[in-house]
This record gives sequence, structure tokens and C-alpha cells, in this order.
Amino acid sequence: MTALPVVAVVGRPNIGKSTLVNRILRRKAAVVDEQPGVTRDRREFVAEWDGREFVLVDTGGWELSPEESLTMGIKDQAEAALGGADVVVFVADAKSAITDDDVGIARMLQRSEVPYLFVANKVDSDKDELTLDHLWGLGLGEPTSLSALHGRGTGDFLDLLISKLPEQTKDEKKDDVDAHLAIVGRPNVGKSTLLNQLLGENRVLVSDVAGTTRDPIDAVVELEGRPYRIIDTAGLRRRAKIKDDVEFYATLRAHGVLGRADVALLVIDGKEGATHQEQRLAEEIVKAGVGLIVVLNKWDDVEEEERLWTEDSVADRLAFVGWAPVLRTSALTGARLKRLPQAIEMVLENRRFRIPTPELNRVIRKLQQAHPAPVQKGKRARIIYAVQAETEPPTIVLFLRGGTLGASYLRFLENRLRQEFEFTGTPIRFRSRRRHNTFDVHATEESD
Repeated sequence: MTALPVVAVVGRPNIGKSTLVNRILRRKAAVVDEQPGVTRDRREFVAEWDGREFVLVDTGGWELSPEESLTMGIKDQAEAALGGADVVVFVADAKSAITDDDVGIARMLQRSEVPYLFVANKVDSDKDELTLDHLWGLGLGEPTSLSALHGRGTGDFLDLLISKLPEQTKDEKKDDVDAHLAIVGRPNVGKSTLLNQLLGENRVLVSDVAGTTRDPIDAVVELEGRPYRIIDTAGLRRRAKIKDDVEFYATLRAHGVLGRADVALLVIDGKEGATHQEQRLAEEIVKAGVGLIVVLNKWDDVEEEERLWTEDSVADRLAFVGWAPVLRTSALTGARLKRLPQAIEMVLENRRFRIPTPELNRVIRKLQQAHPAPVQKGKRARIIYAVQAETEPPTIVLFLRGGTLGASYLRFLENRLRQEFEFTGTPIRFRSRRRHNTFDVHATEESD
């Protein structure tokens, strides 16, 4: 399995879980607010320490309301974390008395076989180290003290956390393959059937019951003489549809796989067409900077009139990734799958393409002269220099004078650059620099 290990951060509200998550990520990714319960949903991020990557889950605060017992309150969320995480980080408040919520979580940790770290947060000084006696009452042993807000003790905590992760597998390390491919899509659209067809064997369970694949399953497949590590993920659902605890963590692991892929094969049921879920999945793929190929599956079973409707749904829902190649196939019979290796190679080549700096600036100057950037807050930005700083995905740095560039102008630049250069199948990122300030802007209207 190539899925990254999962670390769930749990605890009652307002004890600094999101602050700790931000400290681990070294950026403000999780929402932090003094009002209890700000984190309503689980949020996941890819984190790294000492060269080891893992998926970090920021959970909602767990507490018992007057109407809820332990069974109805934190039990479901606790069981989800204990059942799906590789390590649980239980955060308690070093400066307040333990509560029934703390006791409830502690008892679940004691009954489980999941490795855990008991953390005392808000230990801001040596003096605070002497006031942790009350936390021993939870029966979890000596707490690891730290200050998520100030960073005190977090390095030692992370070293300890890494030591508790499952042993790193060979597959989790760098593979001797050309690229990593992720097969993603809603449940029951034919992802496992596609993987089996590519492998030439029934490696993955195929069932009409949606959600059969719980964990990402991977294998090395050779396509036209080139080895790829190809991963069949559990079906990705919208959060509102994720009711089963195990299914949530299957979805979490699938997102972790997506973050490490080079190319994603977005499988769509040809009979149902593109839905809002495929739209969200495509957004996740672009955000991850992963190459994209859209696969319309079950195409042989789709009537002629339905085909037109399906193609219209793709053009409508996935217009923002109109640069992605679309393959019409049947994973069950293997029809037209011979086109897939060529499409993968094209996308990989385009992800690695670098525009020569003189050529890039020539195109940018030409575009600016014909279509200057619109005025933003009374100022018009002017691009004085451009360079492609990175590949995989192509990332272009724009050095500005004056104002800032809006998302609409960045989309304009992206579309014109796609006309000038071959970027089929890959997202393009823009990074703007003005004076000494740096800010990232994606052409998909996302910003750091």
C-alpha cells in the first residue's frame, strides 16, 4: 500500500488542536478561533517531518452537550479516529481541569490497540511543567508537554510522533517507475475494473455494491514497455455522503494518494455523466498540481442519445479543465484502452515541459500590449519579467510593478499560453512577486 500513514489529532474544543496542526504544517492551514467548536468537520493535510510524510487530520472538537451521552456524543468520532488512524494524538489542556470528555476519550484509547500520543498543550514555560499532575489522572501515563502557540517542545513531540508511525515500506519510498498514476472517481464507476484490465488479472475485488474498495490498492503495471505504479483508490464521495467511519478514512487515504500522484485518471460513468462530485474531484486534482485524463467508462453500454448528453455534462461541469484529454472506453471489455498509454505519456511530457525564458517573455509582452491587466484598487499591474521556475506542474513566476493581478487575468494568461505551447493534460500555476512580498495565485482562483 502506498497510502501515507494517517495521524488524527483529537480532543475537546478550544484546547489548541488546530493551532498544533498549523504548527506541524508550518503554515496557517487550519482555522483557529477562541470560540469553541470552530472546526466543525474533519480536515486533512499532508505533513512532513524529518523526511517522513503523513496525512494529518484536524478533527472537530468533541464535547458532551446536555442532550448527549458519551455514546451519542464523542463515541462515533472517537471510534472513527481509532479505527482508521495509524496514530492518534490526544490533546489535553495543561491549564484546566480534566473533564468528562477527556475521560471518555482516554478510556477509548486504553481499550484500543492504536498507538497514541498523549499531549499536554499550553505548557509555555518551565513553571507550567510543574502543574501537570491532574493529567496523570487520565491513566495515560506521562503527557508530552508542548506549546502549540509558541512552538515550545514541538520538535521533540514530532520526533516521538514519527517513531510511532508504521515502518516505512519500500512502496512508500521512491519507486523505480516512470510515474505514479491514481485512478480516482466516485464509487462504482469502474475504477477497480479498469485496474484489473490494465493488469490483465483480477487483482482487485469488483462488485456492484458501491464502496467495495476501502483502501488504496496499488500495483506496478507495464504499458507499452514503461512501468507505472498505478493506484486504485477507494471511491471519493462528498462529505455529506460519508456516514460510515471506515469510509471516511478510506476517502482520506485516497486524497493522500492523489497528493502524491503524477497523473490522475478521473473515471466517470458514461451512463451517468459528470456530476457535481466529479467537478469537486477535478478541483482537488488541479489543486494538487496533478496531470489529468478524463476516462468516460462503460461507453459501449451508452446509447447514442445518452452519449451526447454525457459529453455535454462533461463540457459543462468540467469546463475549467477543458485542457484535459477525454478517453471513451470500456474497462470491462478493454475497448479503446490502447489509447491510454499514449495519453499518459503526453501528459507526463507536458508536465515536464519548460518554456525558454526569452520565449516566455516575448509572449507575455505581446499579450500585455494587446490586453493590459485591468485596474485593481486604483492600480494597474504590469508584468516586467516572467520565468518558469518549476515543472510538474509548470509554475510561472511573474514579477510585477504596480498593482496585483486578478484571477480573471491569470485565466486569460493561462488560456493564451496553452494556445502558444503544449500543456494538454497539466494544470499551470502562477506565482506573482511584487517588491519584497510574495504571494501565490493559481489560475483556478485559489490563493495561499
